[in-house]
Amino acid sequence: MKRAPAEIIGEYGPFPGIDAVHGITYDGRHVWFASGDKLNALDPASRKTVRSIDVSANAGTAFDGQHLFQIAEDSIQKIDPQSGQVIASIPAPDGGSSGLAWAEGALWIGQYRDRKILQLDPETGKVLRTIESNRFVTGVTWVDGDLWHGTWEGGESSLRHIDPETGDVLEQLDMPPNMGVSGLESDGGDRFFCGGGDSGTVRAVHRPT
Repeated sequence: MKRAPAEIIGEYGPFPGIDAVHGITYDGRHVWFASGDKLNALDPASRKTVRSIDVSANAGTAFDGQHLFQIAEDSIQKIDPQSGQVIASIPAPDGGSSGLAWAEGALWIGQYRDRKILQLDPETGKVLRTIESNRFVTGVTWVDGDLWHGTWEGGESSLRHIDPETGDVLEQLDMPPNMGVSGLESDGGDRFFCGGGDSGTVRAVHRPT
């Protein structure tokens, strides 16, 4: 396993009226982040939030190219980002859902305390695959065919590149002490966007390529 310190290349926030950042996703222009009772669109260029949607948003967030998906307690809601309306909902699996990602036509959900990543059918919520981890799983993202997830346990947090078949850790980027990762999303290039939990911030971390 390759291991290195995470290179933090940007920090956004804290933002007025937002106490914590949970799930993170990226639509090609804006970083959407969950803050409990809202989904917020952050423009990384201006470093400001430009829009928010009132919706239960206490865990992972994903974007499929057209719709946002948001974990809301025991369900995953599908949201039209233009109108802000919830247009569909599927049950979230038991086990403390945390991170959420979209890849290969499926949803991928991190299970925090169960230390698992599940592949879900986005229409029914049926579990299609289970990947075991040996750390608490927070955010989840796919980029260039690689699966990465965030961890946050015992004051230590990291970004891990794992083998999706075996769960083996191939590469690990360690965050500074007491700097947690609550949500995780790639911009498709050399940046990861990371939710900063109760720091109320979003951080950008360099993705080694």
